[in-house]
Amino acid sequence: MMSPDASFHRFETPDALAQSLSDAIAVDLSEAIAERGRATLLVSGGSTPLRLFRALRKKPIAWEYVRVGLCDERWVPESDPASNAAFVKRELLQEHAAAATFVGIYTEGVVPEEAEALCSRRLKEWLWPFDVIVLGMGTDAHTASLFPWNPRLQEALEKSDPELCIAMTPSDAPHPRMSLTLQAILSAGHIYLHFEGEEKLRVYEEALQGDDAFAMPIRAVLKQNEKKIEVYYA
Repeated sequence: MMSPDASFHRFETPDALAQSLSDAIAVDLSEAIAERGRATLLVSGGSTPLRLFRALRKKPIAWEYVRVGLCDERWVPESDPASNAAFVKRELLQEHAAAATFVGIYTEGVVPEEAEALCSRRLKEWLWPFDVIVLGMGTDAHTASLFPWNPRLQEALEKSDPELCIAMTPSDAPHPRMSLTLQAILSAGHIYLHFEGEEKLRVYEEALQGDDAFAMPIRAVLKQNEKKIEVYYA
């Protein structure tokens, strides 16, 4: 079963998608600021969100009350080209969004497995509760850094786990990672899944047809009955 009232938004171009999704996120953040005096936004890395970031950073909302974090991070310093933190600072936290506060995941000098509790504490202190999460999806159906058949995937999908972060080492992708757990993802007030291209559309459609989240981790997000997922595709 799909998540309740799941919505699929299809766009002719990535630019049209970026404008629409950035509008929706800006509304969500502004509503959270009006209610609580601050808002939190968690985003993903990779090439897909580039247009979204460049559209979102132009929104004239009260960014000084927004805290921005990551759905996952490659365990590398910001000086490394693979750093999601560096990408977000370079492409999202510019123009109006330069006033936002960034809260990273990476910790120098420790391996990811040693930093899980620290990561969870940092997120709970600075970003909790999560207002908006924007997930991506790989052609292997991974989301955040929850990879198919990973030895720690079952632990990451366990909803009773109190930790928000889990260290993941992908078998066929570079760099160890730190990822949000499924519980952390589903705790967000608004959850968006953003992907582009026909190959990923086929992956998404296949994910809807089965239930095995170990083969296709995105199913754990899509096929649950707790939270509405807004899907944006171009």
